[in-house]
Amino acid sequence: MKAFNIIFCILFLISAGLQYNDPDPYLWIPIYLYGAFLCFKAYQGKYYPKAYIAGIVVSIAYGVYLFFDKYGVLSWLNEHNAENIAQSMQASAPWIEETREFFGLLILVIVLLINYTSYRRKKNF
Repeated sequence: MKAFNIIFCILFLISAGLQYNDPDPYLWIPIYLYGAFLCFKAYQGKYYPKAYIAGIVVSIAYGVYLFFDKYGVLSWLNEHNAENIAQSMQASAPWIEETREFFGLLILVIVLLINYTSYRRKKNF
């Protein structure tokens, strides 16, 4: 778990750094720094189950919004034939930006769930 958490801590820090030129960096920098902080603390052996739950709930709620938004994931799937969202770093269309954001949240939720599950297993043993 230590390697997992240090890798995701670094990835979330890089993701936060890349948000400086995003249309809404005030939202995404804290989101990725939140994930980086929790991964770093888990790397140190310190777990914060309430913080995991809060992050999961907020991320899922925002993910649902991004999924159903006018330019969200459904739009990308249905109206734009799931066009390549990784073709360039510039998001040339709003549905590309929102779909990327959705998948960023999905990664964050998965990492937080893994850490929460790991915490619960350690607590029960």
